[in-house]
Formats: sequence, C-alpha cells, structure tokens
Amino acid sequence: MSLSSKIFLGMGLGILCGLFFGEMTAVFKVPADIFILLLQMTVLPYVTLSLIVGFGSLTFVDAKLLAIKGTAVMLLLWALAFFVLALMPLAFPAWETASFFSASMIEAKEDVNYYEIFIPANPFYSMSHNLVPAVVVFSICLGVALIGIKDKEPLLLTFSVFKEALTKVTGFMVSLMPLGIFAIAANAAGTMNIEEFDRLQVYLILYIAVSLLFTFWILPGLVAALTPIRYRDILSLTKDAMVTAFMTATLLVVLPLLVENSRALLNKYKLETDRSDAVLDAAIPASFNFPQTGKVLAMSFILFAAWFTDDPVALTDYPMLMISGLASFFGSLNVAIPFLLDLQQIPSDMFQLFIVSGVLNSRFGTLLAAMHTLVLGVLVACAVTGGLKFNPKKIFRYTVVTSCLIVATIGATRLLFSYGISHEYKMDQIITEMHLLHDPVPAIVHKKPPSVAVTPDLGHAKLQAIKQRGFLRVGYLMNNLPFGFFNADNDLVGFDVEMAHILAKDLGVSLEFVPVTHDNIAMQLESNYCDIVMAGIVTTIDRATKVSFSNEYLSDTIAFIVKDYRRQEFISAEARAKLGSPRIGDYSHIPLYANLVHQYFPQAEIQPIENIDDFFNDKTPSVDAILATTQRGAAYTLLHPKFAVALPRPDLVKQQLAYPMSYQNAEFTRFINTWISLKKTDGTVDSLYNYWILGKNAVPVKPRWSVIRNVLHWVD
Repeated sequence: MSLSSKIFLGMGLGILCGLFFGEMTAVFKVPADIFILLLQMTVLPYVTLSLIVGFGSLTFVDAKLLAIKGTAVMLLLWALAFFVLALMPLAFPAWETASFFSASMIEAKEDVNYYEIFIPANPFYSMSHNLVPAVVVFSICLGVALIGIKDKEPLLLTFSVFKEALTKVTGFMVSLMPLGIFAIAANAAGTMNIEEFDRLQVYLILYIAVSLLFTFWILPGLVAALTPIRYRDILSLTKDAMVTAFMTATLLVVLPLLVENSRALLNKYKLETDRSDAVLDAAIPASFNFPQTGKVLAMSFILFAAWFTDDPVALTDYPMLMISGLASFFGSLNVAIPFLLDLQQIPSDMFQLFIVSGVLNSRFGTLLAAMHTLVLGVLVACAVTGGLKFNPKKIFRYTVVTSCLIVATIGATRLLFSYGISHEYKMDQIITEMHLLHDPVPAIVHKKPPSVAVTPDLGHAKLQAIKQRGFLRVGYLMNNLPFGFFNADNDLVGFDVEMAHILAKDLGVSLEFVPVTHDNIAMQLESNYCDIVMAGIVTTIDRATKVSFSNEYLSDTIAFIVKDYRRQEFISAEARAKLGSPRIGDYSHIPLYANLVHQYFPQAEIQPIENIDDFFNDKTPSVDAILATTQRGAAYTLLHPKFAVALPRPDLVKQQLAYPMSYQNAEFTRFINTWISLKKTDGTVDSLYNYWILGKNAVPVKPRWSVIRNVLHWVD
C-alpha cells in the first residue's frame, strides 16, 4: 500500500472514530499536536540551508534571472487571485444579520513590529522565536553573499550534507503520517461544533469552492498551459504533500516535500538540471516569505464581513483594500485581518468569526498554499532554464475553461445561497429566549408603579429594614436591554435583574421589582419607593449630587445607534464633520448626553424621545441617530438588525455603570460596595457579563453528535 493510500486510510478511520466517539476523541489532541511539532522540527533549519545552498550555488546571472522571473510569476499568480477575489461578492445573498456586543469593538488596535518580523537584527533570536520572514531574509543575504566568493564549494557541500540529513529526518516523520493524520482527523471530527458555522456558511462554502477551483484547476492548469508538464502528473506526483498540507494546516511542514515533488515533476519531463535544482532550493523556501494565493483569498473575509454588516465595500475601495491587504499579509493573518477590518471600519468583533472559520478554512487555505508554492517553484525553474513553452492554442483553451469554471463556481454558489440554503434570522429569538442563569428567589414584578403607598422604613437602618420586612425593593427601567427586559415567557431578566436576585439570595430575602424612570430616580429613592436601582445606570456628576452611587461594577462606551447604511457617517471625525447638524434622539434625558452630542456634532439638534422603540419602528423619521452606550446598542440591534452601532472614533468616551441609592443610607451603600467587590472576586460579575452582554452560551451548547451517544445511547 502506498503512503498516500495509508494517509487517506488514516484520515478516513480518524473521521469515523470522531463520528463514533464524539467529544471523547479530544484525547487525540495531544498526540496530534505532538505530531505537528515533530513535523515542524526540521523545517526552519531546512529552509535556512536550502536558501543558503540554493542562492550560493547560483551565478550572478541566474540570481538576477531568478529575481526577475520569480517576481513576474508571483505577480501573475497574485493577479489571478485578485481577479477572482473581486468577483466573489457576486455570490453573496441578501440576509439580515446582527451580533452581541464584543469587547473587541472598543479595544485599541495592537501595533505590529514589522521591523522585528522582517529584519534579522539577531538571527538566533529570529530562529528561536520562529520569525520565518526574518530567517528567510538572513538566509537569502548569506546565500547571495556566497555567490561571489571563491572556494565556497566545501561549505556548500557541507550544508548540502546537512540538508540531506534533514530530508531523511523529514522522510521518517512523513512515514508516521498515517498515524498523525488519524489523530488529527479523529480530534477534529469529534470535537468540531457544527452550530458555530451556521452564521459563516456563506463565507465557508464560497472560500472552500474557490480554493478548490484554484488548487485543482487554475494553478495546475496554468503549469500545463505554459510547460510540457501534463495536468494529471501534477496532481498525482504531489498528492502526498497536498494531503499533508490539508491535514496539518501548516505550509511550513511540507516545504521539503514540495521541493522534492517539484524535482520529480521536472525530472519526469527531463527538465531537471543542476541549475533548476538550485532555483528550486532558492525559490520555494523564499516564496514562504510572500503572500500566497490562500492568503490573498482570505481577504474575501473582509468582503464577507462588510456584506454581513450591511455595509458592502465600494468598488472604489477595492484597490486600496487589495494593496493594503497584500502588504499586511506579509505578516500573520491574525494580525492582518483585524487591521483590514479597521481599515474598512467594519466592527472588529467580526474577527471572532474569522477565528471560528479558521478551524475549517485554514486547511483548504493551506492546501491551496501548497499548490501555489509548488506551481511558483516549477514555473520559475522552467522560466530560468528555458522550459516555458508559449503555445497559443493551449493558453486559449486554458483561458476559456478557466473563465467558464469561475463563472460556474460563482453562479452555483449564489444559487445555492439563494435557493438551496434556508436562512432565518434568529438572533432576536435568541436574546428574547434568554433566562436567568442562577436559581431565582421569589419575586414580585410590577410593570406599573404600585398603587399602594410605600411605607417608609422609619427608625431602622436600610439593611436592617430590608431583612426585617423580608424583601428587597429594586428599581428597574422598562425595556432596558440587556440589563433588564421581559423575555418571551414574560419573565423579567437581564444582567442587573440577575444581580438583584443574587443580592437578595445573599441577604436571605425575596424581591420586589418596581419600575423607575430616568427623571425620577433620585425622588423615588428618597421617598423609599425602592431601596436601590439596578438598571445599568450611567454615573454622572449631575446624578451624583442627587443620589449615592455604589462603586463601578461595569463600564460602557458612548455610541450612536443608526440605520445600517448610515453607520459610516457617525464613525470618523471627517464623516461627522460632513454630516453637519443631524437630529439626535435622546430617550434617557441625561444632561451629560446632550453635552456629548454637541462634542461630536456642535450643530446637532437634540430631540427628546419617550420610547426608544419609536426610533426602531420609524415613528421618529426626523431623527438620524440615538446616543446610547455600546452594550445597550448592540443588544437592541439584535432585535432590530436593520440598525447598527457606530462608535465615534478616535476619542471613545467611557462611562461607569453603578447602582444608585439614597444619600440617607450610607451604611447600605458601604454594604453594596463590599458586595460588588466580592461578586467581582468570585467571578459572578464575569460570568453574567459573558452571558448577558457577550452572549456566550446564549444558545445552550449541546454535546457533539456521535454514534455512541445519539444512536447507540451507550453514554449520556
């Protein structure tokens, strides 16, 4: 049995094992990680030696040819990728979308030290920290320096011997591939959460379809059109490297295999020479330093994210996006994608979806990257050695077939998304079906102010009075997502509602919720209408003169809620300046908010709104936006996906959230401060924040489907 057959067998058995045992196959993650690390063990030394030997073996003429021809081939491959990339948005359907608040929306962007990535100030540091671009630069410089040195042959021979030894070590690791692939496949098939990919299915399917088109036709077909090498041989002689790249999702580990596969292809067609070997040794490792087709196509996530947030990238922005994307892809995708999201002013929480998509897409991207690297090496070697053959008939046939396949791929995916995949917007259902995480205490909820007058707690400290009467009166704001709202079962839920239940439980009393209004909080506290207001109240100086605030328990950021298509008008200072004098709705009646509105829009007109739902239901057509906080805004957009949150950059204004109490109850305020500190320390605040604000586990996570659980019922 061939190695390829064993690898496919290992992959098949791993998938079956994962489907049968489900989440129990998580135990294979350790051997899978160990196997990938073993594969990586020889790669960086191999890349270093290959570049030194490859460039050092060239003449100055060949090195110049390699630079010219390599650049030309690289530009050709990039041009093909960008052409298809520009067509990919044509496959996007018309779906409504929205997401929970994400902390990444307000996080400062991390600065990337490109000097450290690309300049090997200390080559040993670069090697030990796996800074591959810097290692490649160092190796190329050393190899080029050897070109003009006499008596270099002994050194090159020594390096060649070391390189051959590394190849044998890699060969031994590759012989273990079936076992390693089994562990990787079993872990992936058993633990991958299919539900996570529901929102991403458009991007996933389109990226996979286009990646496969490039891998199995556009790139190998280009080699077949420009050289004597047959298309079938390209696929058959490279299958081991392709399978390994797909399963490990790491291009670095297959570079030695790609060099050997390229030599085998050239040798079969009698195109291999010492000159071509030197070119391959230099070109393939050096190409790792440049964005390959798989990375370029990852830019489609930016186009997807823009479509997903109902703010498609304009055609006029494509050139800047592609140039910036290509430059940023010289580094890590995990750095480049947030940068491009920010460049296009797309909510940075979309990066979380990109991370999720990487579980699957990284494998297809690496498969394509492996084919790109091999094709680049073969074409450059043929170009330098004279192996390119420009046959008009073959090139015309390739162009026609490629064009038809691109149109068919884009068209078929668009039809699939529009008619083959049912998509129902569910985020509004998800938030309205959320329930309290912890067991609630008995509670009476008043939707209107109680008609019976509240008896003052005369002669008792507030804490003593609460325990004596047996219940805690908590003021809440109506329709105050995500801090307090009525869910689909008509239960009062939310972050602060749950905090109130926990507080009452800690005091050993029940609850009575009474509605309050922004304008009357101070009066309602002083009149003993309620003991405390727990409703995501923003701390302001004006309010602090009327009520006693607890310590901060959360913070939030000022933002505008606007219609999706107008989001860009409120984000940057330049766009806000062009907007002039918009009408900003004010439903909270907080003086500070009026000041903030005029800080962003000096000529703005503030229009009072009694009910925030009037804005979402188009009952206030003259209002352009509402000033709110980011966490509230994100929750409301779940119910109203045609609206979006716009953070006015660059000067984000943070606000403290605290619990108001009466100034007469200093003892109770001290107790609440201590209680908040304890709840922060024991993780209660964090767990509620993750659930109510970030939406983590808003949909209960079900155990991964498996034969042993769902078919045989051997385990619960």
